[in-house]
Amino acid sequence: MSDHGRRTVSERTRSAPTRVTIVGAGISGLTTAYFLHRRLGRDAQITVVEGTDRLGGKIATRTFAGHRLDTGPDALMVRAPVAVALIEDLGLADAVVTPNGGGARIWSRNRLRSLPAGTMFGVPGGLLPLVRSRLLSPLGLARAACDLVLPRGRTASADPSVGELVRARMGAQVFNRMVEPLLGGIHAGRADTLSAQSTAPGIAALARTHRSLYLGMRRRPAPPTGGGSTGPSLVTLNTGLEGLINALAATLPGATVRWGSAVTAVSPELTLTEERPATAYRVDLDDGSVIGADVVVLATPAFASAGIIGAAAPQLGALLGAIEYANVATICLAYPRAAFPADLAGTGFLVPPEEGRLIVGCTWSSLKWPHLADDDVVLVRCMVGRHDDDRWLTINETTLVLRVRAELGEAMGLAGEPLELFVQRWPQGMPQYLVGHQARLEAMTEALTELPGLYLTGSSYRGVGLASCIADAQRTADAIVSARMAAQDSARPRNLGASRSD
Repeated sequence: MSDHGRRTVSERTRSAPTRVTIVGAGISGLTTAYFLHRRLGRDAQITVVEGTDRLGGKIATRTFAGHRLDTGPDALMVRAPVAVALIEDLGLADAVVTPNGGGARIWSRNRLRSLPAGTMFGVPGGLLPLVRSRLLSPLGLARAACDLVLPRGRTASADPSVGELVRARMGAQVFNRMVEPLLGGIHAGRADTLSAQSTAPGIAALARTHRSLYLGMRRRPAPPTGGGSTGPSLVTLNTGLEGLINALAATLPGATVRWGSAVTAVSPELTLTEERPATAYRVDLDDGSVIGADVVVLATPAFASAGIIGAAAPQLGALLGAIEYANVATICLAYPRAAFPADLAGTGFLVPPEEGRLIVGCTWSSLKWPHLADDDVVLVRCMVGRHDDDRWLTINETTLVLRVRAELGEAMGLAGEPLELFVQRWPQGMPQYLVGHQARLEAMTEALTELPGLYLTGSSYRGVGLASCIADAQRTADAIVSARMAAQDSARPRNLGASRSD
């Protein structure tokens, strides 16, 4: 072959776009595609494969009682810079809605009670607000105050549960009536089994660095000031959060999105062609088709990813399959405004497991979000199901709704027939970051070193909130770009020395 016909390896690499297959078109998969498209453009050939007939995963918005109501997650944490930047970059800033104030109550001992001001994951920041809340009995208050005088304790493990930390410092009532319902509302889990490091890192840090949780809360750095309020921590969109999914999909004109075909297996194939001198992957779909990929991103729940990769990588598959999930459901109800108590303050309530109720949490959506306010109708969302509480799975939908309505009547005096109702079931809907979660992640990272070009992202790993999923998607995209650049650098001919003329 003449010199004119030869191409360097780096030239061959540049001429062949990196073939990226992303499995799962929820928020994690779509944002990974978005960040990769922005970074690589035509240098990446992106295919997103979704097994269902819709995009968005657990982000689901439906027309309900004349409004666009989210039946999955209903808010986005915007103190995460990457989430703010994404909203702005997608041109959604004008659609952002901030919640009304008031916060959630705790339904404890047959009354709705306010959470003390200054709490973090339910841990109180001072005794006086705790006394005023009337959440604890006199004995419970006395035990909580012991945190100020108890010596620094030692946990039994390097990754203690939230319950182990809080019970030791502040006693059972603070844990049962404050911490447990808040973490239950976030994770649908039990704080006695949830890893403090993974689910409540702020509490874990206070326990490591301070003798007293109260004193640690007081000594936390104050939020920045100078421009008034730092703004809300949560927002939504006036279109419902499906607007975020639609905006993401619209930015991927160069990507191929295939839905209705599920990925059944991913397996590595060693490819040594001139065009692709690297490990590649075979992606098998349930319709019999096969996709070739240089990079595969599994943006599916851990149990689904375990089934996809388990045959090719049994160790990784076992680690993924070990992540447990809670079965949850959202019950949406629309009531006439006249049936809704006029004297309620706040945006909803949370329920401690010790109460034995079916409802885990309730959001008064029409009071929480200004764009859902209505003179005639009030929208209510109730969540049921915890990691160790599948009672709702054993009853039919009619009975489930009747039970939820009865509890709403007890909690807030809400009576009468709803104008409209909808039940959204999320089987295996919420991953559980149990004690030892960080060690499992480290083991997965080690297993992935044997599978270059394979990546994991999503709510199963580094945060269950939408903002955490967006941040993890960006981390994944950055890792893919870095690996691609490193491969190009290693393939580029080295200048081993300049020639010299006499």
